[in-house]
Amino acid sequence: MNLSPSGNLPLSGRHVAVLLGGLSSEREVSLVSGRACADALERLGARVSRVDAGRDLAQVLTALKPDVCFNALHGAWGEDGCVQGVLETLGVAYTHSGVLASALAMDKAKSKAVLAAAGVVVPGGGLFDRFEVARDHVIPPPYVVKPNAEGSSVGVFLVFDGANRPPQEVVAPDWTYGEQVMVEPYVRGLELAVGVMDGKAMTVTEIVPKTGFYDYEAKYGDGGSEHIVPARIPSHVAEKAKKLSELAHEALGCRGVTRSDLRYDDINDVLVLLEVNTQPGMTPTSLVPEQAAAGGVDFDRLVLWITEDGYARGAGGIARRSEG
Repeated sequence: MNLSPSGNLPLSGRHVAVLLGGLSSEREVSLVSGRACADALERLGARVSRVDAGRDLAQVLTALKPDVCFNALHGAWGEDGCVQGVLETLGVAYTHSGVLASALAMDKAKSKAVLAAAGVVVPGGGLFDRFEVARDHVIPPPYVVKPNAEGSSVGVFLVFDGANRPPQEVVAPDWTYGEQVMVEPYVRGLELAVGVMDGKAMTVTEIVPKTGFYDYEAKYGDGGSEHIVPARIPSHVAEKAKKLSELAHEALGCRGVTRSDLRYDDINDVLVLLEVNTQPGMTPTSLVPEQAAAGGVDFDRLVLWITEDGYARGAGGIARRSEG
């Protein structure tokens, strides 16, 4: 990949629609990511339209006629293949992964099956009815309960040894994360993350949450967690984490930039990959921009690469479909 400074404004005059906000529980995070990316694109000379993506997205984009969409949406609808399908139908180039890879990565059960078949070490467990999970322990504690198709640690609960009962929140009237939940054995140890750009791993970040658990507040709250780059782990573990992340990126058919989340049990020397995020956060506290910066790529150049990658892939695909 060529990320050397060019001395000119490569996006000058190009019309980029930044999709932000959206309909999911991660709307607020997406607004922050999208604004940061839109600001960077304007600094790079692009003509930017900031689009708070709603159900009228197709009509809005048809009127705007952008050259490329920078998809800064997170969570359901924006990250699970739905918006990608709208963009494919409109013939608009867009950033990050396509329809199938986005849908697969968002569905934890299906993505784990694909990753395991490709040789990626993933946690055990499986999908269970949320009412069954609330009645009794479906696997021995300690374990983790989480929605099958949400991100940003939304709706995640830890059940430790000695817990009298499972989390009752999964059957609360305000639960909106689906009828089935993923239940996985809890892997003690270090929280790790690896960004993958153009199929190549960047580095490994060690995440130290201030609350003891890397939940939504730890991810996005001011001072919620400490990010250590590179991670304080043996070199062989770092190399394995990067290789697993590259393999996961490839197995799911991802493109552009992704982030893999892993856990490393440093006592038993066990490394597992939890999930792949096809549209990593681009907030001031986000991991991928930090990893890019550690490798000498500042935020604007990262946004430039993501945008140009999406435009190049999309323009080529649109041309081929037109010829066919």
